Amino acid sequence: MPLRFTLRQLEYFVAVGEAGSIAQAAQKVNVSSPSISAAITQMEAEFGLQLFARKHAQGLALTQAGRQFIEQARNVLSEADRLNSLANEISGRVRGPLNMGCLLTFAQIVLPHLRRSFISLFPEVEFHQFECDQQTIFAGLRQAELDIALTYDLGIPDDLEFVPLFSLPPYALLPDMHELAHRRVLTPQDLAPHPMVLLDLPHSGPYFLSFFSHAGVEPNIVERTRDLEVMRSLVANGFGYSIANIRHTSERAPDGKPLRFVPLSDGLRPLRMGLVLDDGVRNTLTVRALIDHCRENVTPEFTPGLKLQMSAPGPGK
Repeated sequence: MPLRFTLRQLEYFVAVGEAGSIAQAAQKVNVSSPSISAAITQMEAEFGLQLFARKHAQGLALTQAGRQFIEQARNVLSEADRLNSLANEISGRVRGPLNMGCLLTFAQIVLPHLRRSFISLFPEVEFHQFECDQQTIFAGLRQAELDIALTYDLGIPDDLEFVPLFSLPPYALLPDMHELAHRRVLTPQDLAPHPMVLLDLPHSGPYFLSFFSHAGVEPNIVERTRDLEVMRSLVANGFGYSIANIRHTSERAPDGKPLRFVPLSDGLRPLRMGLVLDDGVRNTLTVRALIDHCRENVTPEFTPGLKLQMSAPGPGK
């Protein structure tokens, strides 16, 4: 009996089933909406089943048959990925699709450079990048929507593997004219009385606030933002200091105003930037090649736009 569907049709079907919208699915798999719509229509015609109930404004809901089909479709796509990985292992060629996530905080600094350098070495890799928060990264890895991700060692679950690359000590970010801007090193006690702009991301926010709780002081939080560049501009315009670990080579905020970077005292836990992946994914040739490539190239020395904040020089000020 001839095959009645293609893997591409299954991919589009799963994308629509998960998104509930042709437009959102098209954006996810990077094809046109008419292409996805045609694939779904053809699948339904071939199987003689209605897989989706059409709703207003292009909204789609899986029918009972569709819910049964989508589970099997995911299994078929997973097995196809295994066949592709096996072929790569046998041939020794680094190729095929690679879905990589990256923490939003530093994606713009690290990810494009990493992607370019990797596909220059391995042009047969179909590299897809996704900028995510930490929880989305974990969910994507568990659901096999991501193969691997670049992030911090914050809240890494036990069922995921973390491969460290390098450490990023924390520093205080201050406006140029701040009274603490010319210190050699600062402590949480020094910063606590002053207005603070908190980079309030899941995991990151509690990490920064832990410095103050461990020191027995309370920070004076006057602003909160989830955007690193907004935080930098708020600081540069005198709304308060902030704390971060990732540092641009530019010492100016997005609006051009100058910033000062002062190390925090030793003893505060640095963040480690590294790769996180699901158990077993390391066995694929493409993922192993990416891990090796990141170890050699994702460093402050080789990543344009990234500068490593040196550790605090000691207790002196």
